[in-house]
Amino acid sequence: MRILQLSNETKNNILEDLLKRSPNSYGEFESRVAAIIDQVREKGDEAIFSYTKQFDGADINAQNILVTKEEIEEAYETVAPELLDVIRKALVNIREYHEKQRQYSWFDSKDNGIILGQKVTPLQRVGVYVPGGKAVYPSSVLMNVLPAKVAGVEEIVMTTPPGKDGKICASTLVAATEAGVDKIYKVGGAQAIAALAFGTESVPKVDKIVGPGNIYVALAKKAVFGHVSIDSIAGPSEILVLADETADPRFVAADLLSQAEHDEMASAILVTTSQKLAEQVSVEVDQFVAQLSRKEIIQKSLDQYGYILVAENEADAIQAANDIASEHLEIMMKDPFTVMTKIRNAGAIFLGTYSSEPLGDYFAGPNHVLPTNGTAKFFSALSVDDFIKKSSIISYSREALEPIYKDIVQFAECEQLTAHANSIRVRFED
Repeated sequence: MRILQLSNETKNNILEDLLKRSPNSYGEFESRVAAIIDQVREKGDEAIFSYTKQFDGADINAQNILVTKEEIEEAYETVAPELLDVIRKALVNIREYHEKQRQYSWFDSKDNGIILGQKVTPLQRVGVYVPGGKAVYPSSVLMNVLPAKVAGVEEIVMTTPPGKDGKICASTLVAATEAGVDKIYKVGGAQAIAALAFGTESVPKVDKIVGPGNIYVALAKKAVFGHVSIDSIAGPSEILVLADETADPRFVAADLLSQAEHDEMASAILVTTSQKLAEQVSVEVDQFVAQLSRKEIIQKSLDQYGYILVAENEADAIQAANDIASEHLEIMMKDPFTVMTKIRNAGAIFLGTYSSEPLGDYFAGPNHVLPTNGTAKFFSALSVDDFIKKSSIISYSREALEPIYKDIVQFAECEQLTAHANSIRVRFED
């Protein structure tokens, strides 16, 4: 990996480079996505069946688009018992973590007849998109479905592209069933997002769409936002490791590569205060890459978006981490908990030698659907909050309103909204 001295210039160049990976930078695909969405809105099932044949090579129709009970039973027979056991263990951890995020309605009443509060209501129907083809991520099924279940969403529907044989990956079906998905539809790509956003004869319209996907899926979610809610427009995966001379270079190298293997556009960055560690990690990275199965993807990722930055001091290293605002941040320093208190921007923070990023991907419990491309500066991990809405509750008695009604009238008249003022004044006419 390339080793650079950390400076404002190198940091700004890297930030500019990383932003090129955002789905917002791929405008040339937007017209294709818009055309697909328009066709689905106009022709419904006919369009999604046609696109599924064109893009996935599968013959899907109204009779077989919905995954059947028999197909799910077959998936359970296919999945290794050991994997099923792991899925169930992970499910418990993820559910327990998200149960701590639950919010409840509250009301505050006063003696003079004022009642204020907040009513928390789960979304009625949510759509979960799950990638297919080469990308098989049962862990993402759990991460997207379980917070919705904990929130109390009434109906969860899932879409995922089928193989040419019209079947869905067995581990995906099993994970969806274990997590509590109500219906699973065999459709993927931008056409699936359009179907969820607007509804077709077979696929119901939802209130919110969550889940990862390729550039077409990301741009489709961007295009339908406003007709439905979405979780985010996710970019390629990324990791930043903050390390000092106490870090194990072999562990650091392994963790950097755990994200580089996702995608040729994934980003892996080490920021360290130790020149010696930087050089050792670079050597370890080269040795690992030679052995790993996805070496071509990893190498392209490192060549384009892999960096080792050597900082003069800990403060500069922490500032760089906050400026980059990585999706995943590992802190391998002498006192990681103290350093963590100085971190403002990160999707998920992993503390210490034995808290490697894949622990969060699969098993620990916190959600692995995280903000990318610097959006950790203002976005959070997917959570139960994403599947609820909040309504304000206001109730005043006459006795509570009378002492303040003239204040409200004055405010309304200041804004020249006389009907507003009249709505209050009329209640106190002689």
